[in-house]
Amino acid sequence: MRINYDKSSLDETMVDPDPLVQFQNWFDEALAAGLMEPNAMALGTVDADGNPSTRMVLLKAFDHQGFVFYTNYESRKAIELDQSRRASLLFWWDKLQRQVRIEGWVARSEPEAADAYFASRPYASRIGALVSPQSRIIKTRGELEATEAAARERYPEEVPRPAHWGGYRVVPRSIEFWQGRSSRLHDRLRYKLDGETWRVERLAP
Repeated sequence: MRINYDKSSLDETMVDPDPLVQFQNWFDEALAAGLMEPNAMALGTVDADGNPSTRMVLLKAFDHQGFVFYTNYESRKAIELDQSRRASLLFWWDKLQRQVRIEGWVARSEPEAADAYFASRPYASRIGALVSPQSRIIKTRGELEATEAAARERYPEEVPRPAHWGGYRVVPRSIEFWQGRSSRLHDRLRYKLDGETWRVERLAP
């Protein structure tokens, strides 16, 4: 199972000096390419003993203050994020033969932003966030569905944002743009924060 990457190239003259602008450019191209959920990203965390874990989440916003996603604050990933205050993100856009790796500090996002985003979600998603004890052991799916049915009866229209649900913001200190190239000699440009200035450096593949 080998693919020769030959879609594009990446060099220092091609990228914006601002990594967030560069990310926006690549994200727009991923959207235009018709990829399924180009905002899907692997989130890496570590527990108190240094054991790593990874799962897919969805990017919901990004700006110069960081990359935002939402989750259950009582989930495994949230507990690990609150403990370590660090995370990594990985985007993989296969049709473009690109990936973006982000490492940074983590903080909970503003409650007002969580309220606004929660209110914009489909009704079923809001109910799901309310009733799921994410990452905890449950006896059967039937138990979860019964809890969901009770919540639908209690909240037939408006669903309040539960206190255990909200956002996290990953504030980047390193962003790497990877473009697949032939012979596995891929292009890797990493933006590294040096004080308040982003420095661009090339990494060997």
